[in-house]
Amino acid sequence: MLSETKAIVLSKLKLNDNDLIIKCFTEQRGIVSYLVKGAFKSNKKNPVIGYYQVLSQLILIDDFKPNRNLQYIKEVKSLCIYQTLQSDIYKSTLVLFLSEVLATCLKEESKNEELFNYLSNSFQFIDHEDDIANFHLMFLLRLSQYLGFYPELKKENFDYFDLESGLFTHSNTGVYVISGENAALLKQFLETNFEAYHSIKLSAAKRQSFLNMLLVYYDLQLGNFKKPKSLDVLHQVFH
Repeated sequence: MLSETKAIVLSKLKLNDNDLIIKCFTEQRGIVSYLVKGAFKSNKKNPVIGYYQVLSQLILIDDFKPNRNLQYIKEVKSLCIYQTLQSDIYKSTLVLFLSEVLATCLKEESKNEELFNYLSNSFQFIDHEDDIANFHLMFLLRLSQYLGFYPELKKENFDYFDLESGLFTHSNTGVYVISGENAALLKQFLETNFEAYHSIKLSAAKRQSFLNMLLVYYDLQLGNFKKPKSLDVLHQVFH
């Protein structure tokens, strides 16, 4: 049965000389993997491969069958066309990093329209922004809200934050309790509107330290969280 859904491409894998497997987060069904036959046979008249860049937003008409591991796309068109996100060197580095994080976090994610809208709106927003150095920090922090482990705010006045429990605390007793600069930055990000992330001024060293803390937080909350291969490149670009 043919059906239509919005989709965001999370990853792609070349299967052979001509075919492609893409993993998408879709609005209607959550995570779906598709086999795109003849993707690398595309040309100017049939630019198939151009649709399937990482984090591209698409409208798909697919022939979905629940018991099939790989689904088939009957028609595809762009939901939105990015102006800079996949061409600017700094933004394309962010794209690589964020797509790796999402591919790890959303392995079994089912339908979640709020999460889909958050991702869609975030990527369209950053596409038009110039100051992007702190975007991934705010993005990951707010993403945790949709994944179910957003930091508890009731005791935000405490000086310590336990990465394992996701709670602010008055004592530095846990193995994964943070304090000092990263705890203060966490409070600052939590108190800042998403669109105002660039108002937080950070050196490259502080940005790296805070990001590494967030990745530990993700690992503790999700389990089996893979360190993105692009992390070192991200640090080099935003040094």
